Amino acid sequence: MQYDNAEKSLKIAIILTSVFFVVEIIGSSISGSLSLLGDAWHMFRDVFALILSLSAIHIAKNLPSRTKTFGYHRIELFAAFINGIMLIGISLWIFWQAYQRVFAPRQIESVTMFIVALIGLLANLYVALKLHGSHDINVKSAFTHVLADTLSSIAVIFASVWIFFTGQTVIDPILGSLIAAFILFSAFAIIKDSIYVLLGFAPKNVNFDNVVKDIERVKGVGGVHNVHLWSLCSNINVIDAHIFTNEPNMGKIEIIKQKIKKNLEKYSIRHATLEFECEECRVNHKIKRMRH
Repeated sequence: MQYDNAEKSLKIAIILTSVFFVVEIIGSSISGSLSLLGDAWHMFRDVFALILSLSAIHIAKNLPSRTKTFGYHRIELFAAFINGIMLIGISLWIFWQAYQRVFAPRQIESVTMFIVALIGLLANLYVALKLHGSHDINVKSAFTHVLADTLSSIAVIFASVWIFFTGQTVIDPILGSLIAAFILFSAFAIIKDSIYVLLGFAPKNVNFDNVVKDIERVKGVGGVHNVHLWSLCSNINVIDAHIFTNEPNMGKIEIIKQKIKKNLEKYSIRHATLEFECEECRVNHKIKRMRH
C-alpha cells in the first residue's frame, strides 16, 4: 500500500513537471529570458530525479533472478551518471549564453516571463504538496529536488518584475548564470555520488564505527572483524561481516543474527551476510579434517 501511494504521487509529479518543463522551454523562447531557460533545465533535472525515484520503487518490487542476483538496482547509478554529464554540458552552454548577453543585451518580454514562471511555481508547489509527508526515502529525495526548483522559480519571478519596472535586462543573464551554477554544482554532486557507489565505498550517510558498535552490543557477540560495507544503490546498503561468539547452540546463534539485522535496519542495510565463528566450531572443524 505504501508503494502504491508513493507511485501515484510520483507519477502525477512526473507528468506535471514534464509538461511545465516544455512550457518553460517554449516560454523562454518567446520571452527571450535566459533565466527562465535555466529554470526549465533545472526542472528537467527534477523530472529525471522523479523518474529515478519511481524506477527505484518498481525495481524494489521485482524479485532478482539466478543470473541477476541483486536485480537491476544499479541501473539508477548509470542513469544518474549520464544525467550528470548532460547537465554539465547544459550549464556550460547557459554560461556562454549569459556571457554573450551581458555584452549584447536582448529584449525580454517580462510579462510573458512572469506568467510562465508563475505557472511553473504553482506546478512546483502542487508537486511538493503531493510528495510532502511521505516516509519513502525515494519520495523524500524527489521532494528535496522539487523544493529547490520552487526557489528557482521564485527567483525568476523576481527578475521578471525587476525588468518590468526598471528595464534592466542584465539581471536575466546574471540570474541565468546563478541557476546554471546551481545546476553545475548538482551535476558534479550526482557524478561524484554515482562513482562513489559504483566503486563500492562505504555509504557516506552511515558511520562505520556506529555500525560495528551496534553489532557488538548484541548479547552473545564477542567481536566483529572482516567487515565490508557498501551500497547497492542510493537507498539499499549491504554488509558482510565475521561475528565471533562463544555461543555453541545454532538456535541461539540464529536469534543473535536476527537481533543484529534488526539493529542494522536503521542504516538502510537490507542485505546482511553474517558469518559466525566460535572456538567450538574451530575445534569441530579440526576434528573433521583429521578424520578425513
